[in-house]
Amino acid sequence: MGTPSSADFQSALLRKARWHPVEFVVWAVAFALPLVMPSHSLLVNEIAIVALFAMSLDLILGYTGIVSLGHAAFFGFGAYAAALFAKLVMPDPTVGLVVATVLSAVLGLVASVTILRGSDLTRLMVTLGTALLLLELANKLDWLTGGADGLQGVVMGPVLGLFEFDLYGRTAAWYSLAVMLVLFLLMRRLVHSPFGATLKAIRDNRLRAMAIGIPVVSRLAVIYTIAAGVAGAAGALLAQTTGFASLDVLAFDRSADVLLMLVIGGVGWLYGGVAGAIVFKLLQTWLSAVTPQYWMFWIGLILVVMVLTGRERLLKPWLWFGMGKKTGKTKSAKGGTA
Repeated sequence: MGTPSSADFQSALLRKARWHPVEFVVWAVAFALPLVMPSHSLLVNEIAIVALFAMSLDLILGYTGIVSLGHAAFFGFGAYAAALFAKLVMPDPTVGLVVATVLSAVLGLVASVTILRGSDLTRLMVTLGTALLLLELANKLDWLTGGADGLQGVVMGPVLGLFEFDLYGRTAAWYSLAVMLVLFLLMRRLVHSPFGATLKAIRDNRLRAMAIGIPVVSRLAVIYTIAAGVAGAAGALLAQTTGFASLDVLAFDRSADVLLMLVIGGVGWLYGGVAGAIVFKLLQTWLSAVTPQYWMFWIGLILVVMVLTGRERLLKPWLWFGMGKKTGKTKSAKGGTA
């Protein structure tokens, strides 16, 4: 057997990037929801936005191993950039989305110098500090951002000059889903490329990656910039579909919630952010309706149970009593005698 060539390696990556038939069904159902259940269009829009936000964090956490508690800095920056662009320059949502994404990516490039050195604990504190600095800056610049009252008077034009935003939120939901799908395809291609393979090598062992010639510093700066741009796009979608931007988009809760979504859905695969966002938002909506004062307690309890039992064992309760292990042994014994 010969040594695998680079062409074999690239073909293996392309095979991983191929779509499964189930994925087409999932996305078709997602785009059909605003039409089938118009009363839930606003919830679909919110889930699409936070799912995109979660995927942006997964780029640096799941694929590169960079832990961040201040990812809301880019989300909030994108939200304010899109809202200010619509209010002061032009109300076109697509142009505003591009501008907010680019500006957030530039901010990510500048902030990438803070995560190139130090341990995980250092990065946690530095990323959190970056978000808190932007939060305080937005609060002090009330003449521009509206301060604690938020940026009001944001009026968005029709998407592509054709689709007006309606009160039911169907246009907003389709707009957010379309942007999410486009960015998902780009991120999927990225993580299943040779560049994505080097990110996983850095995540697994940074010193070894440097030893084999991977430019670790530039790779970290690039992926942090891309993740910041995607997070900024998610924030821009929130500001554009709600017509409002407030200090809440930069709050610590945003960073904590998106981290919880990845805990629920799993890191290291883009659909983990989507699954986590769906479960988290549905739980939040249902629990806040049932117990408005204690919904955070129940979500915390669910997360503790999930961490203690493990996601697989939580979904397969028969494994709790060792039944799955015994069944596996029985099957292997039967296979040996066959």
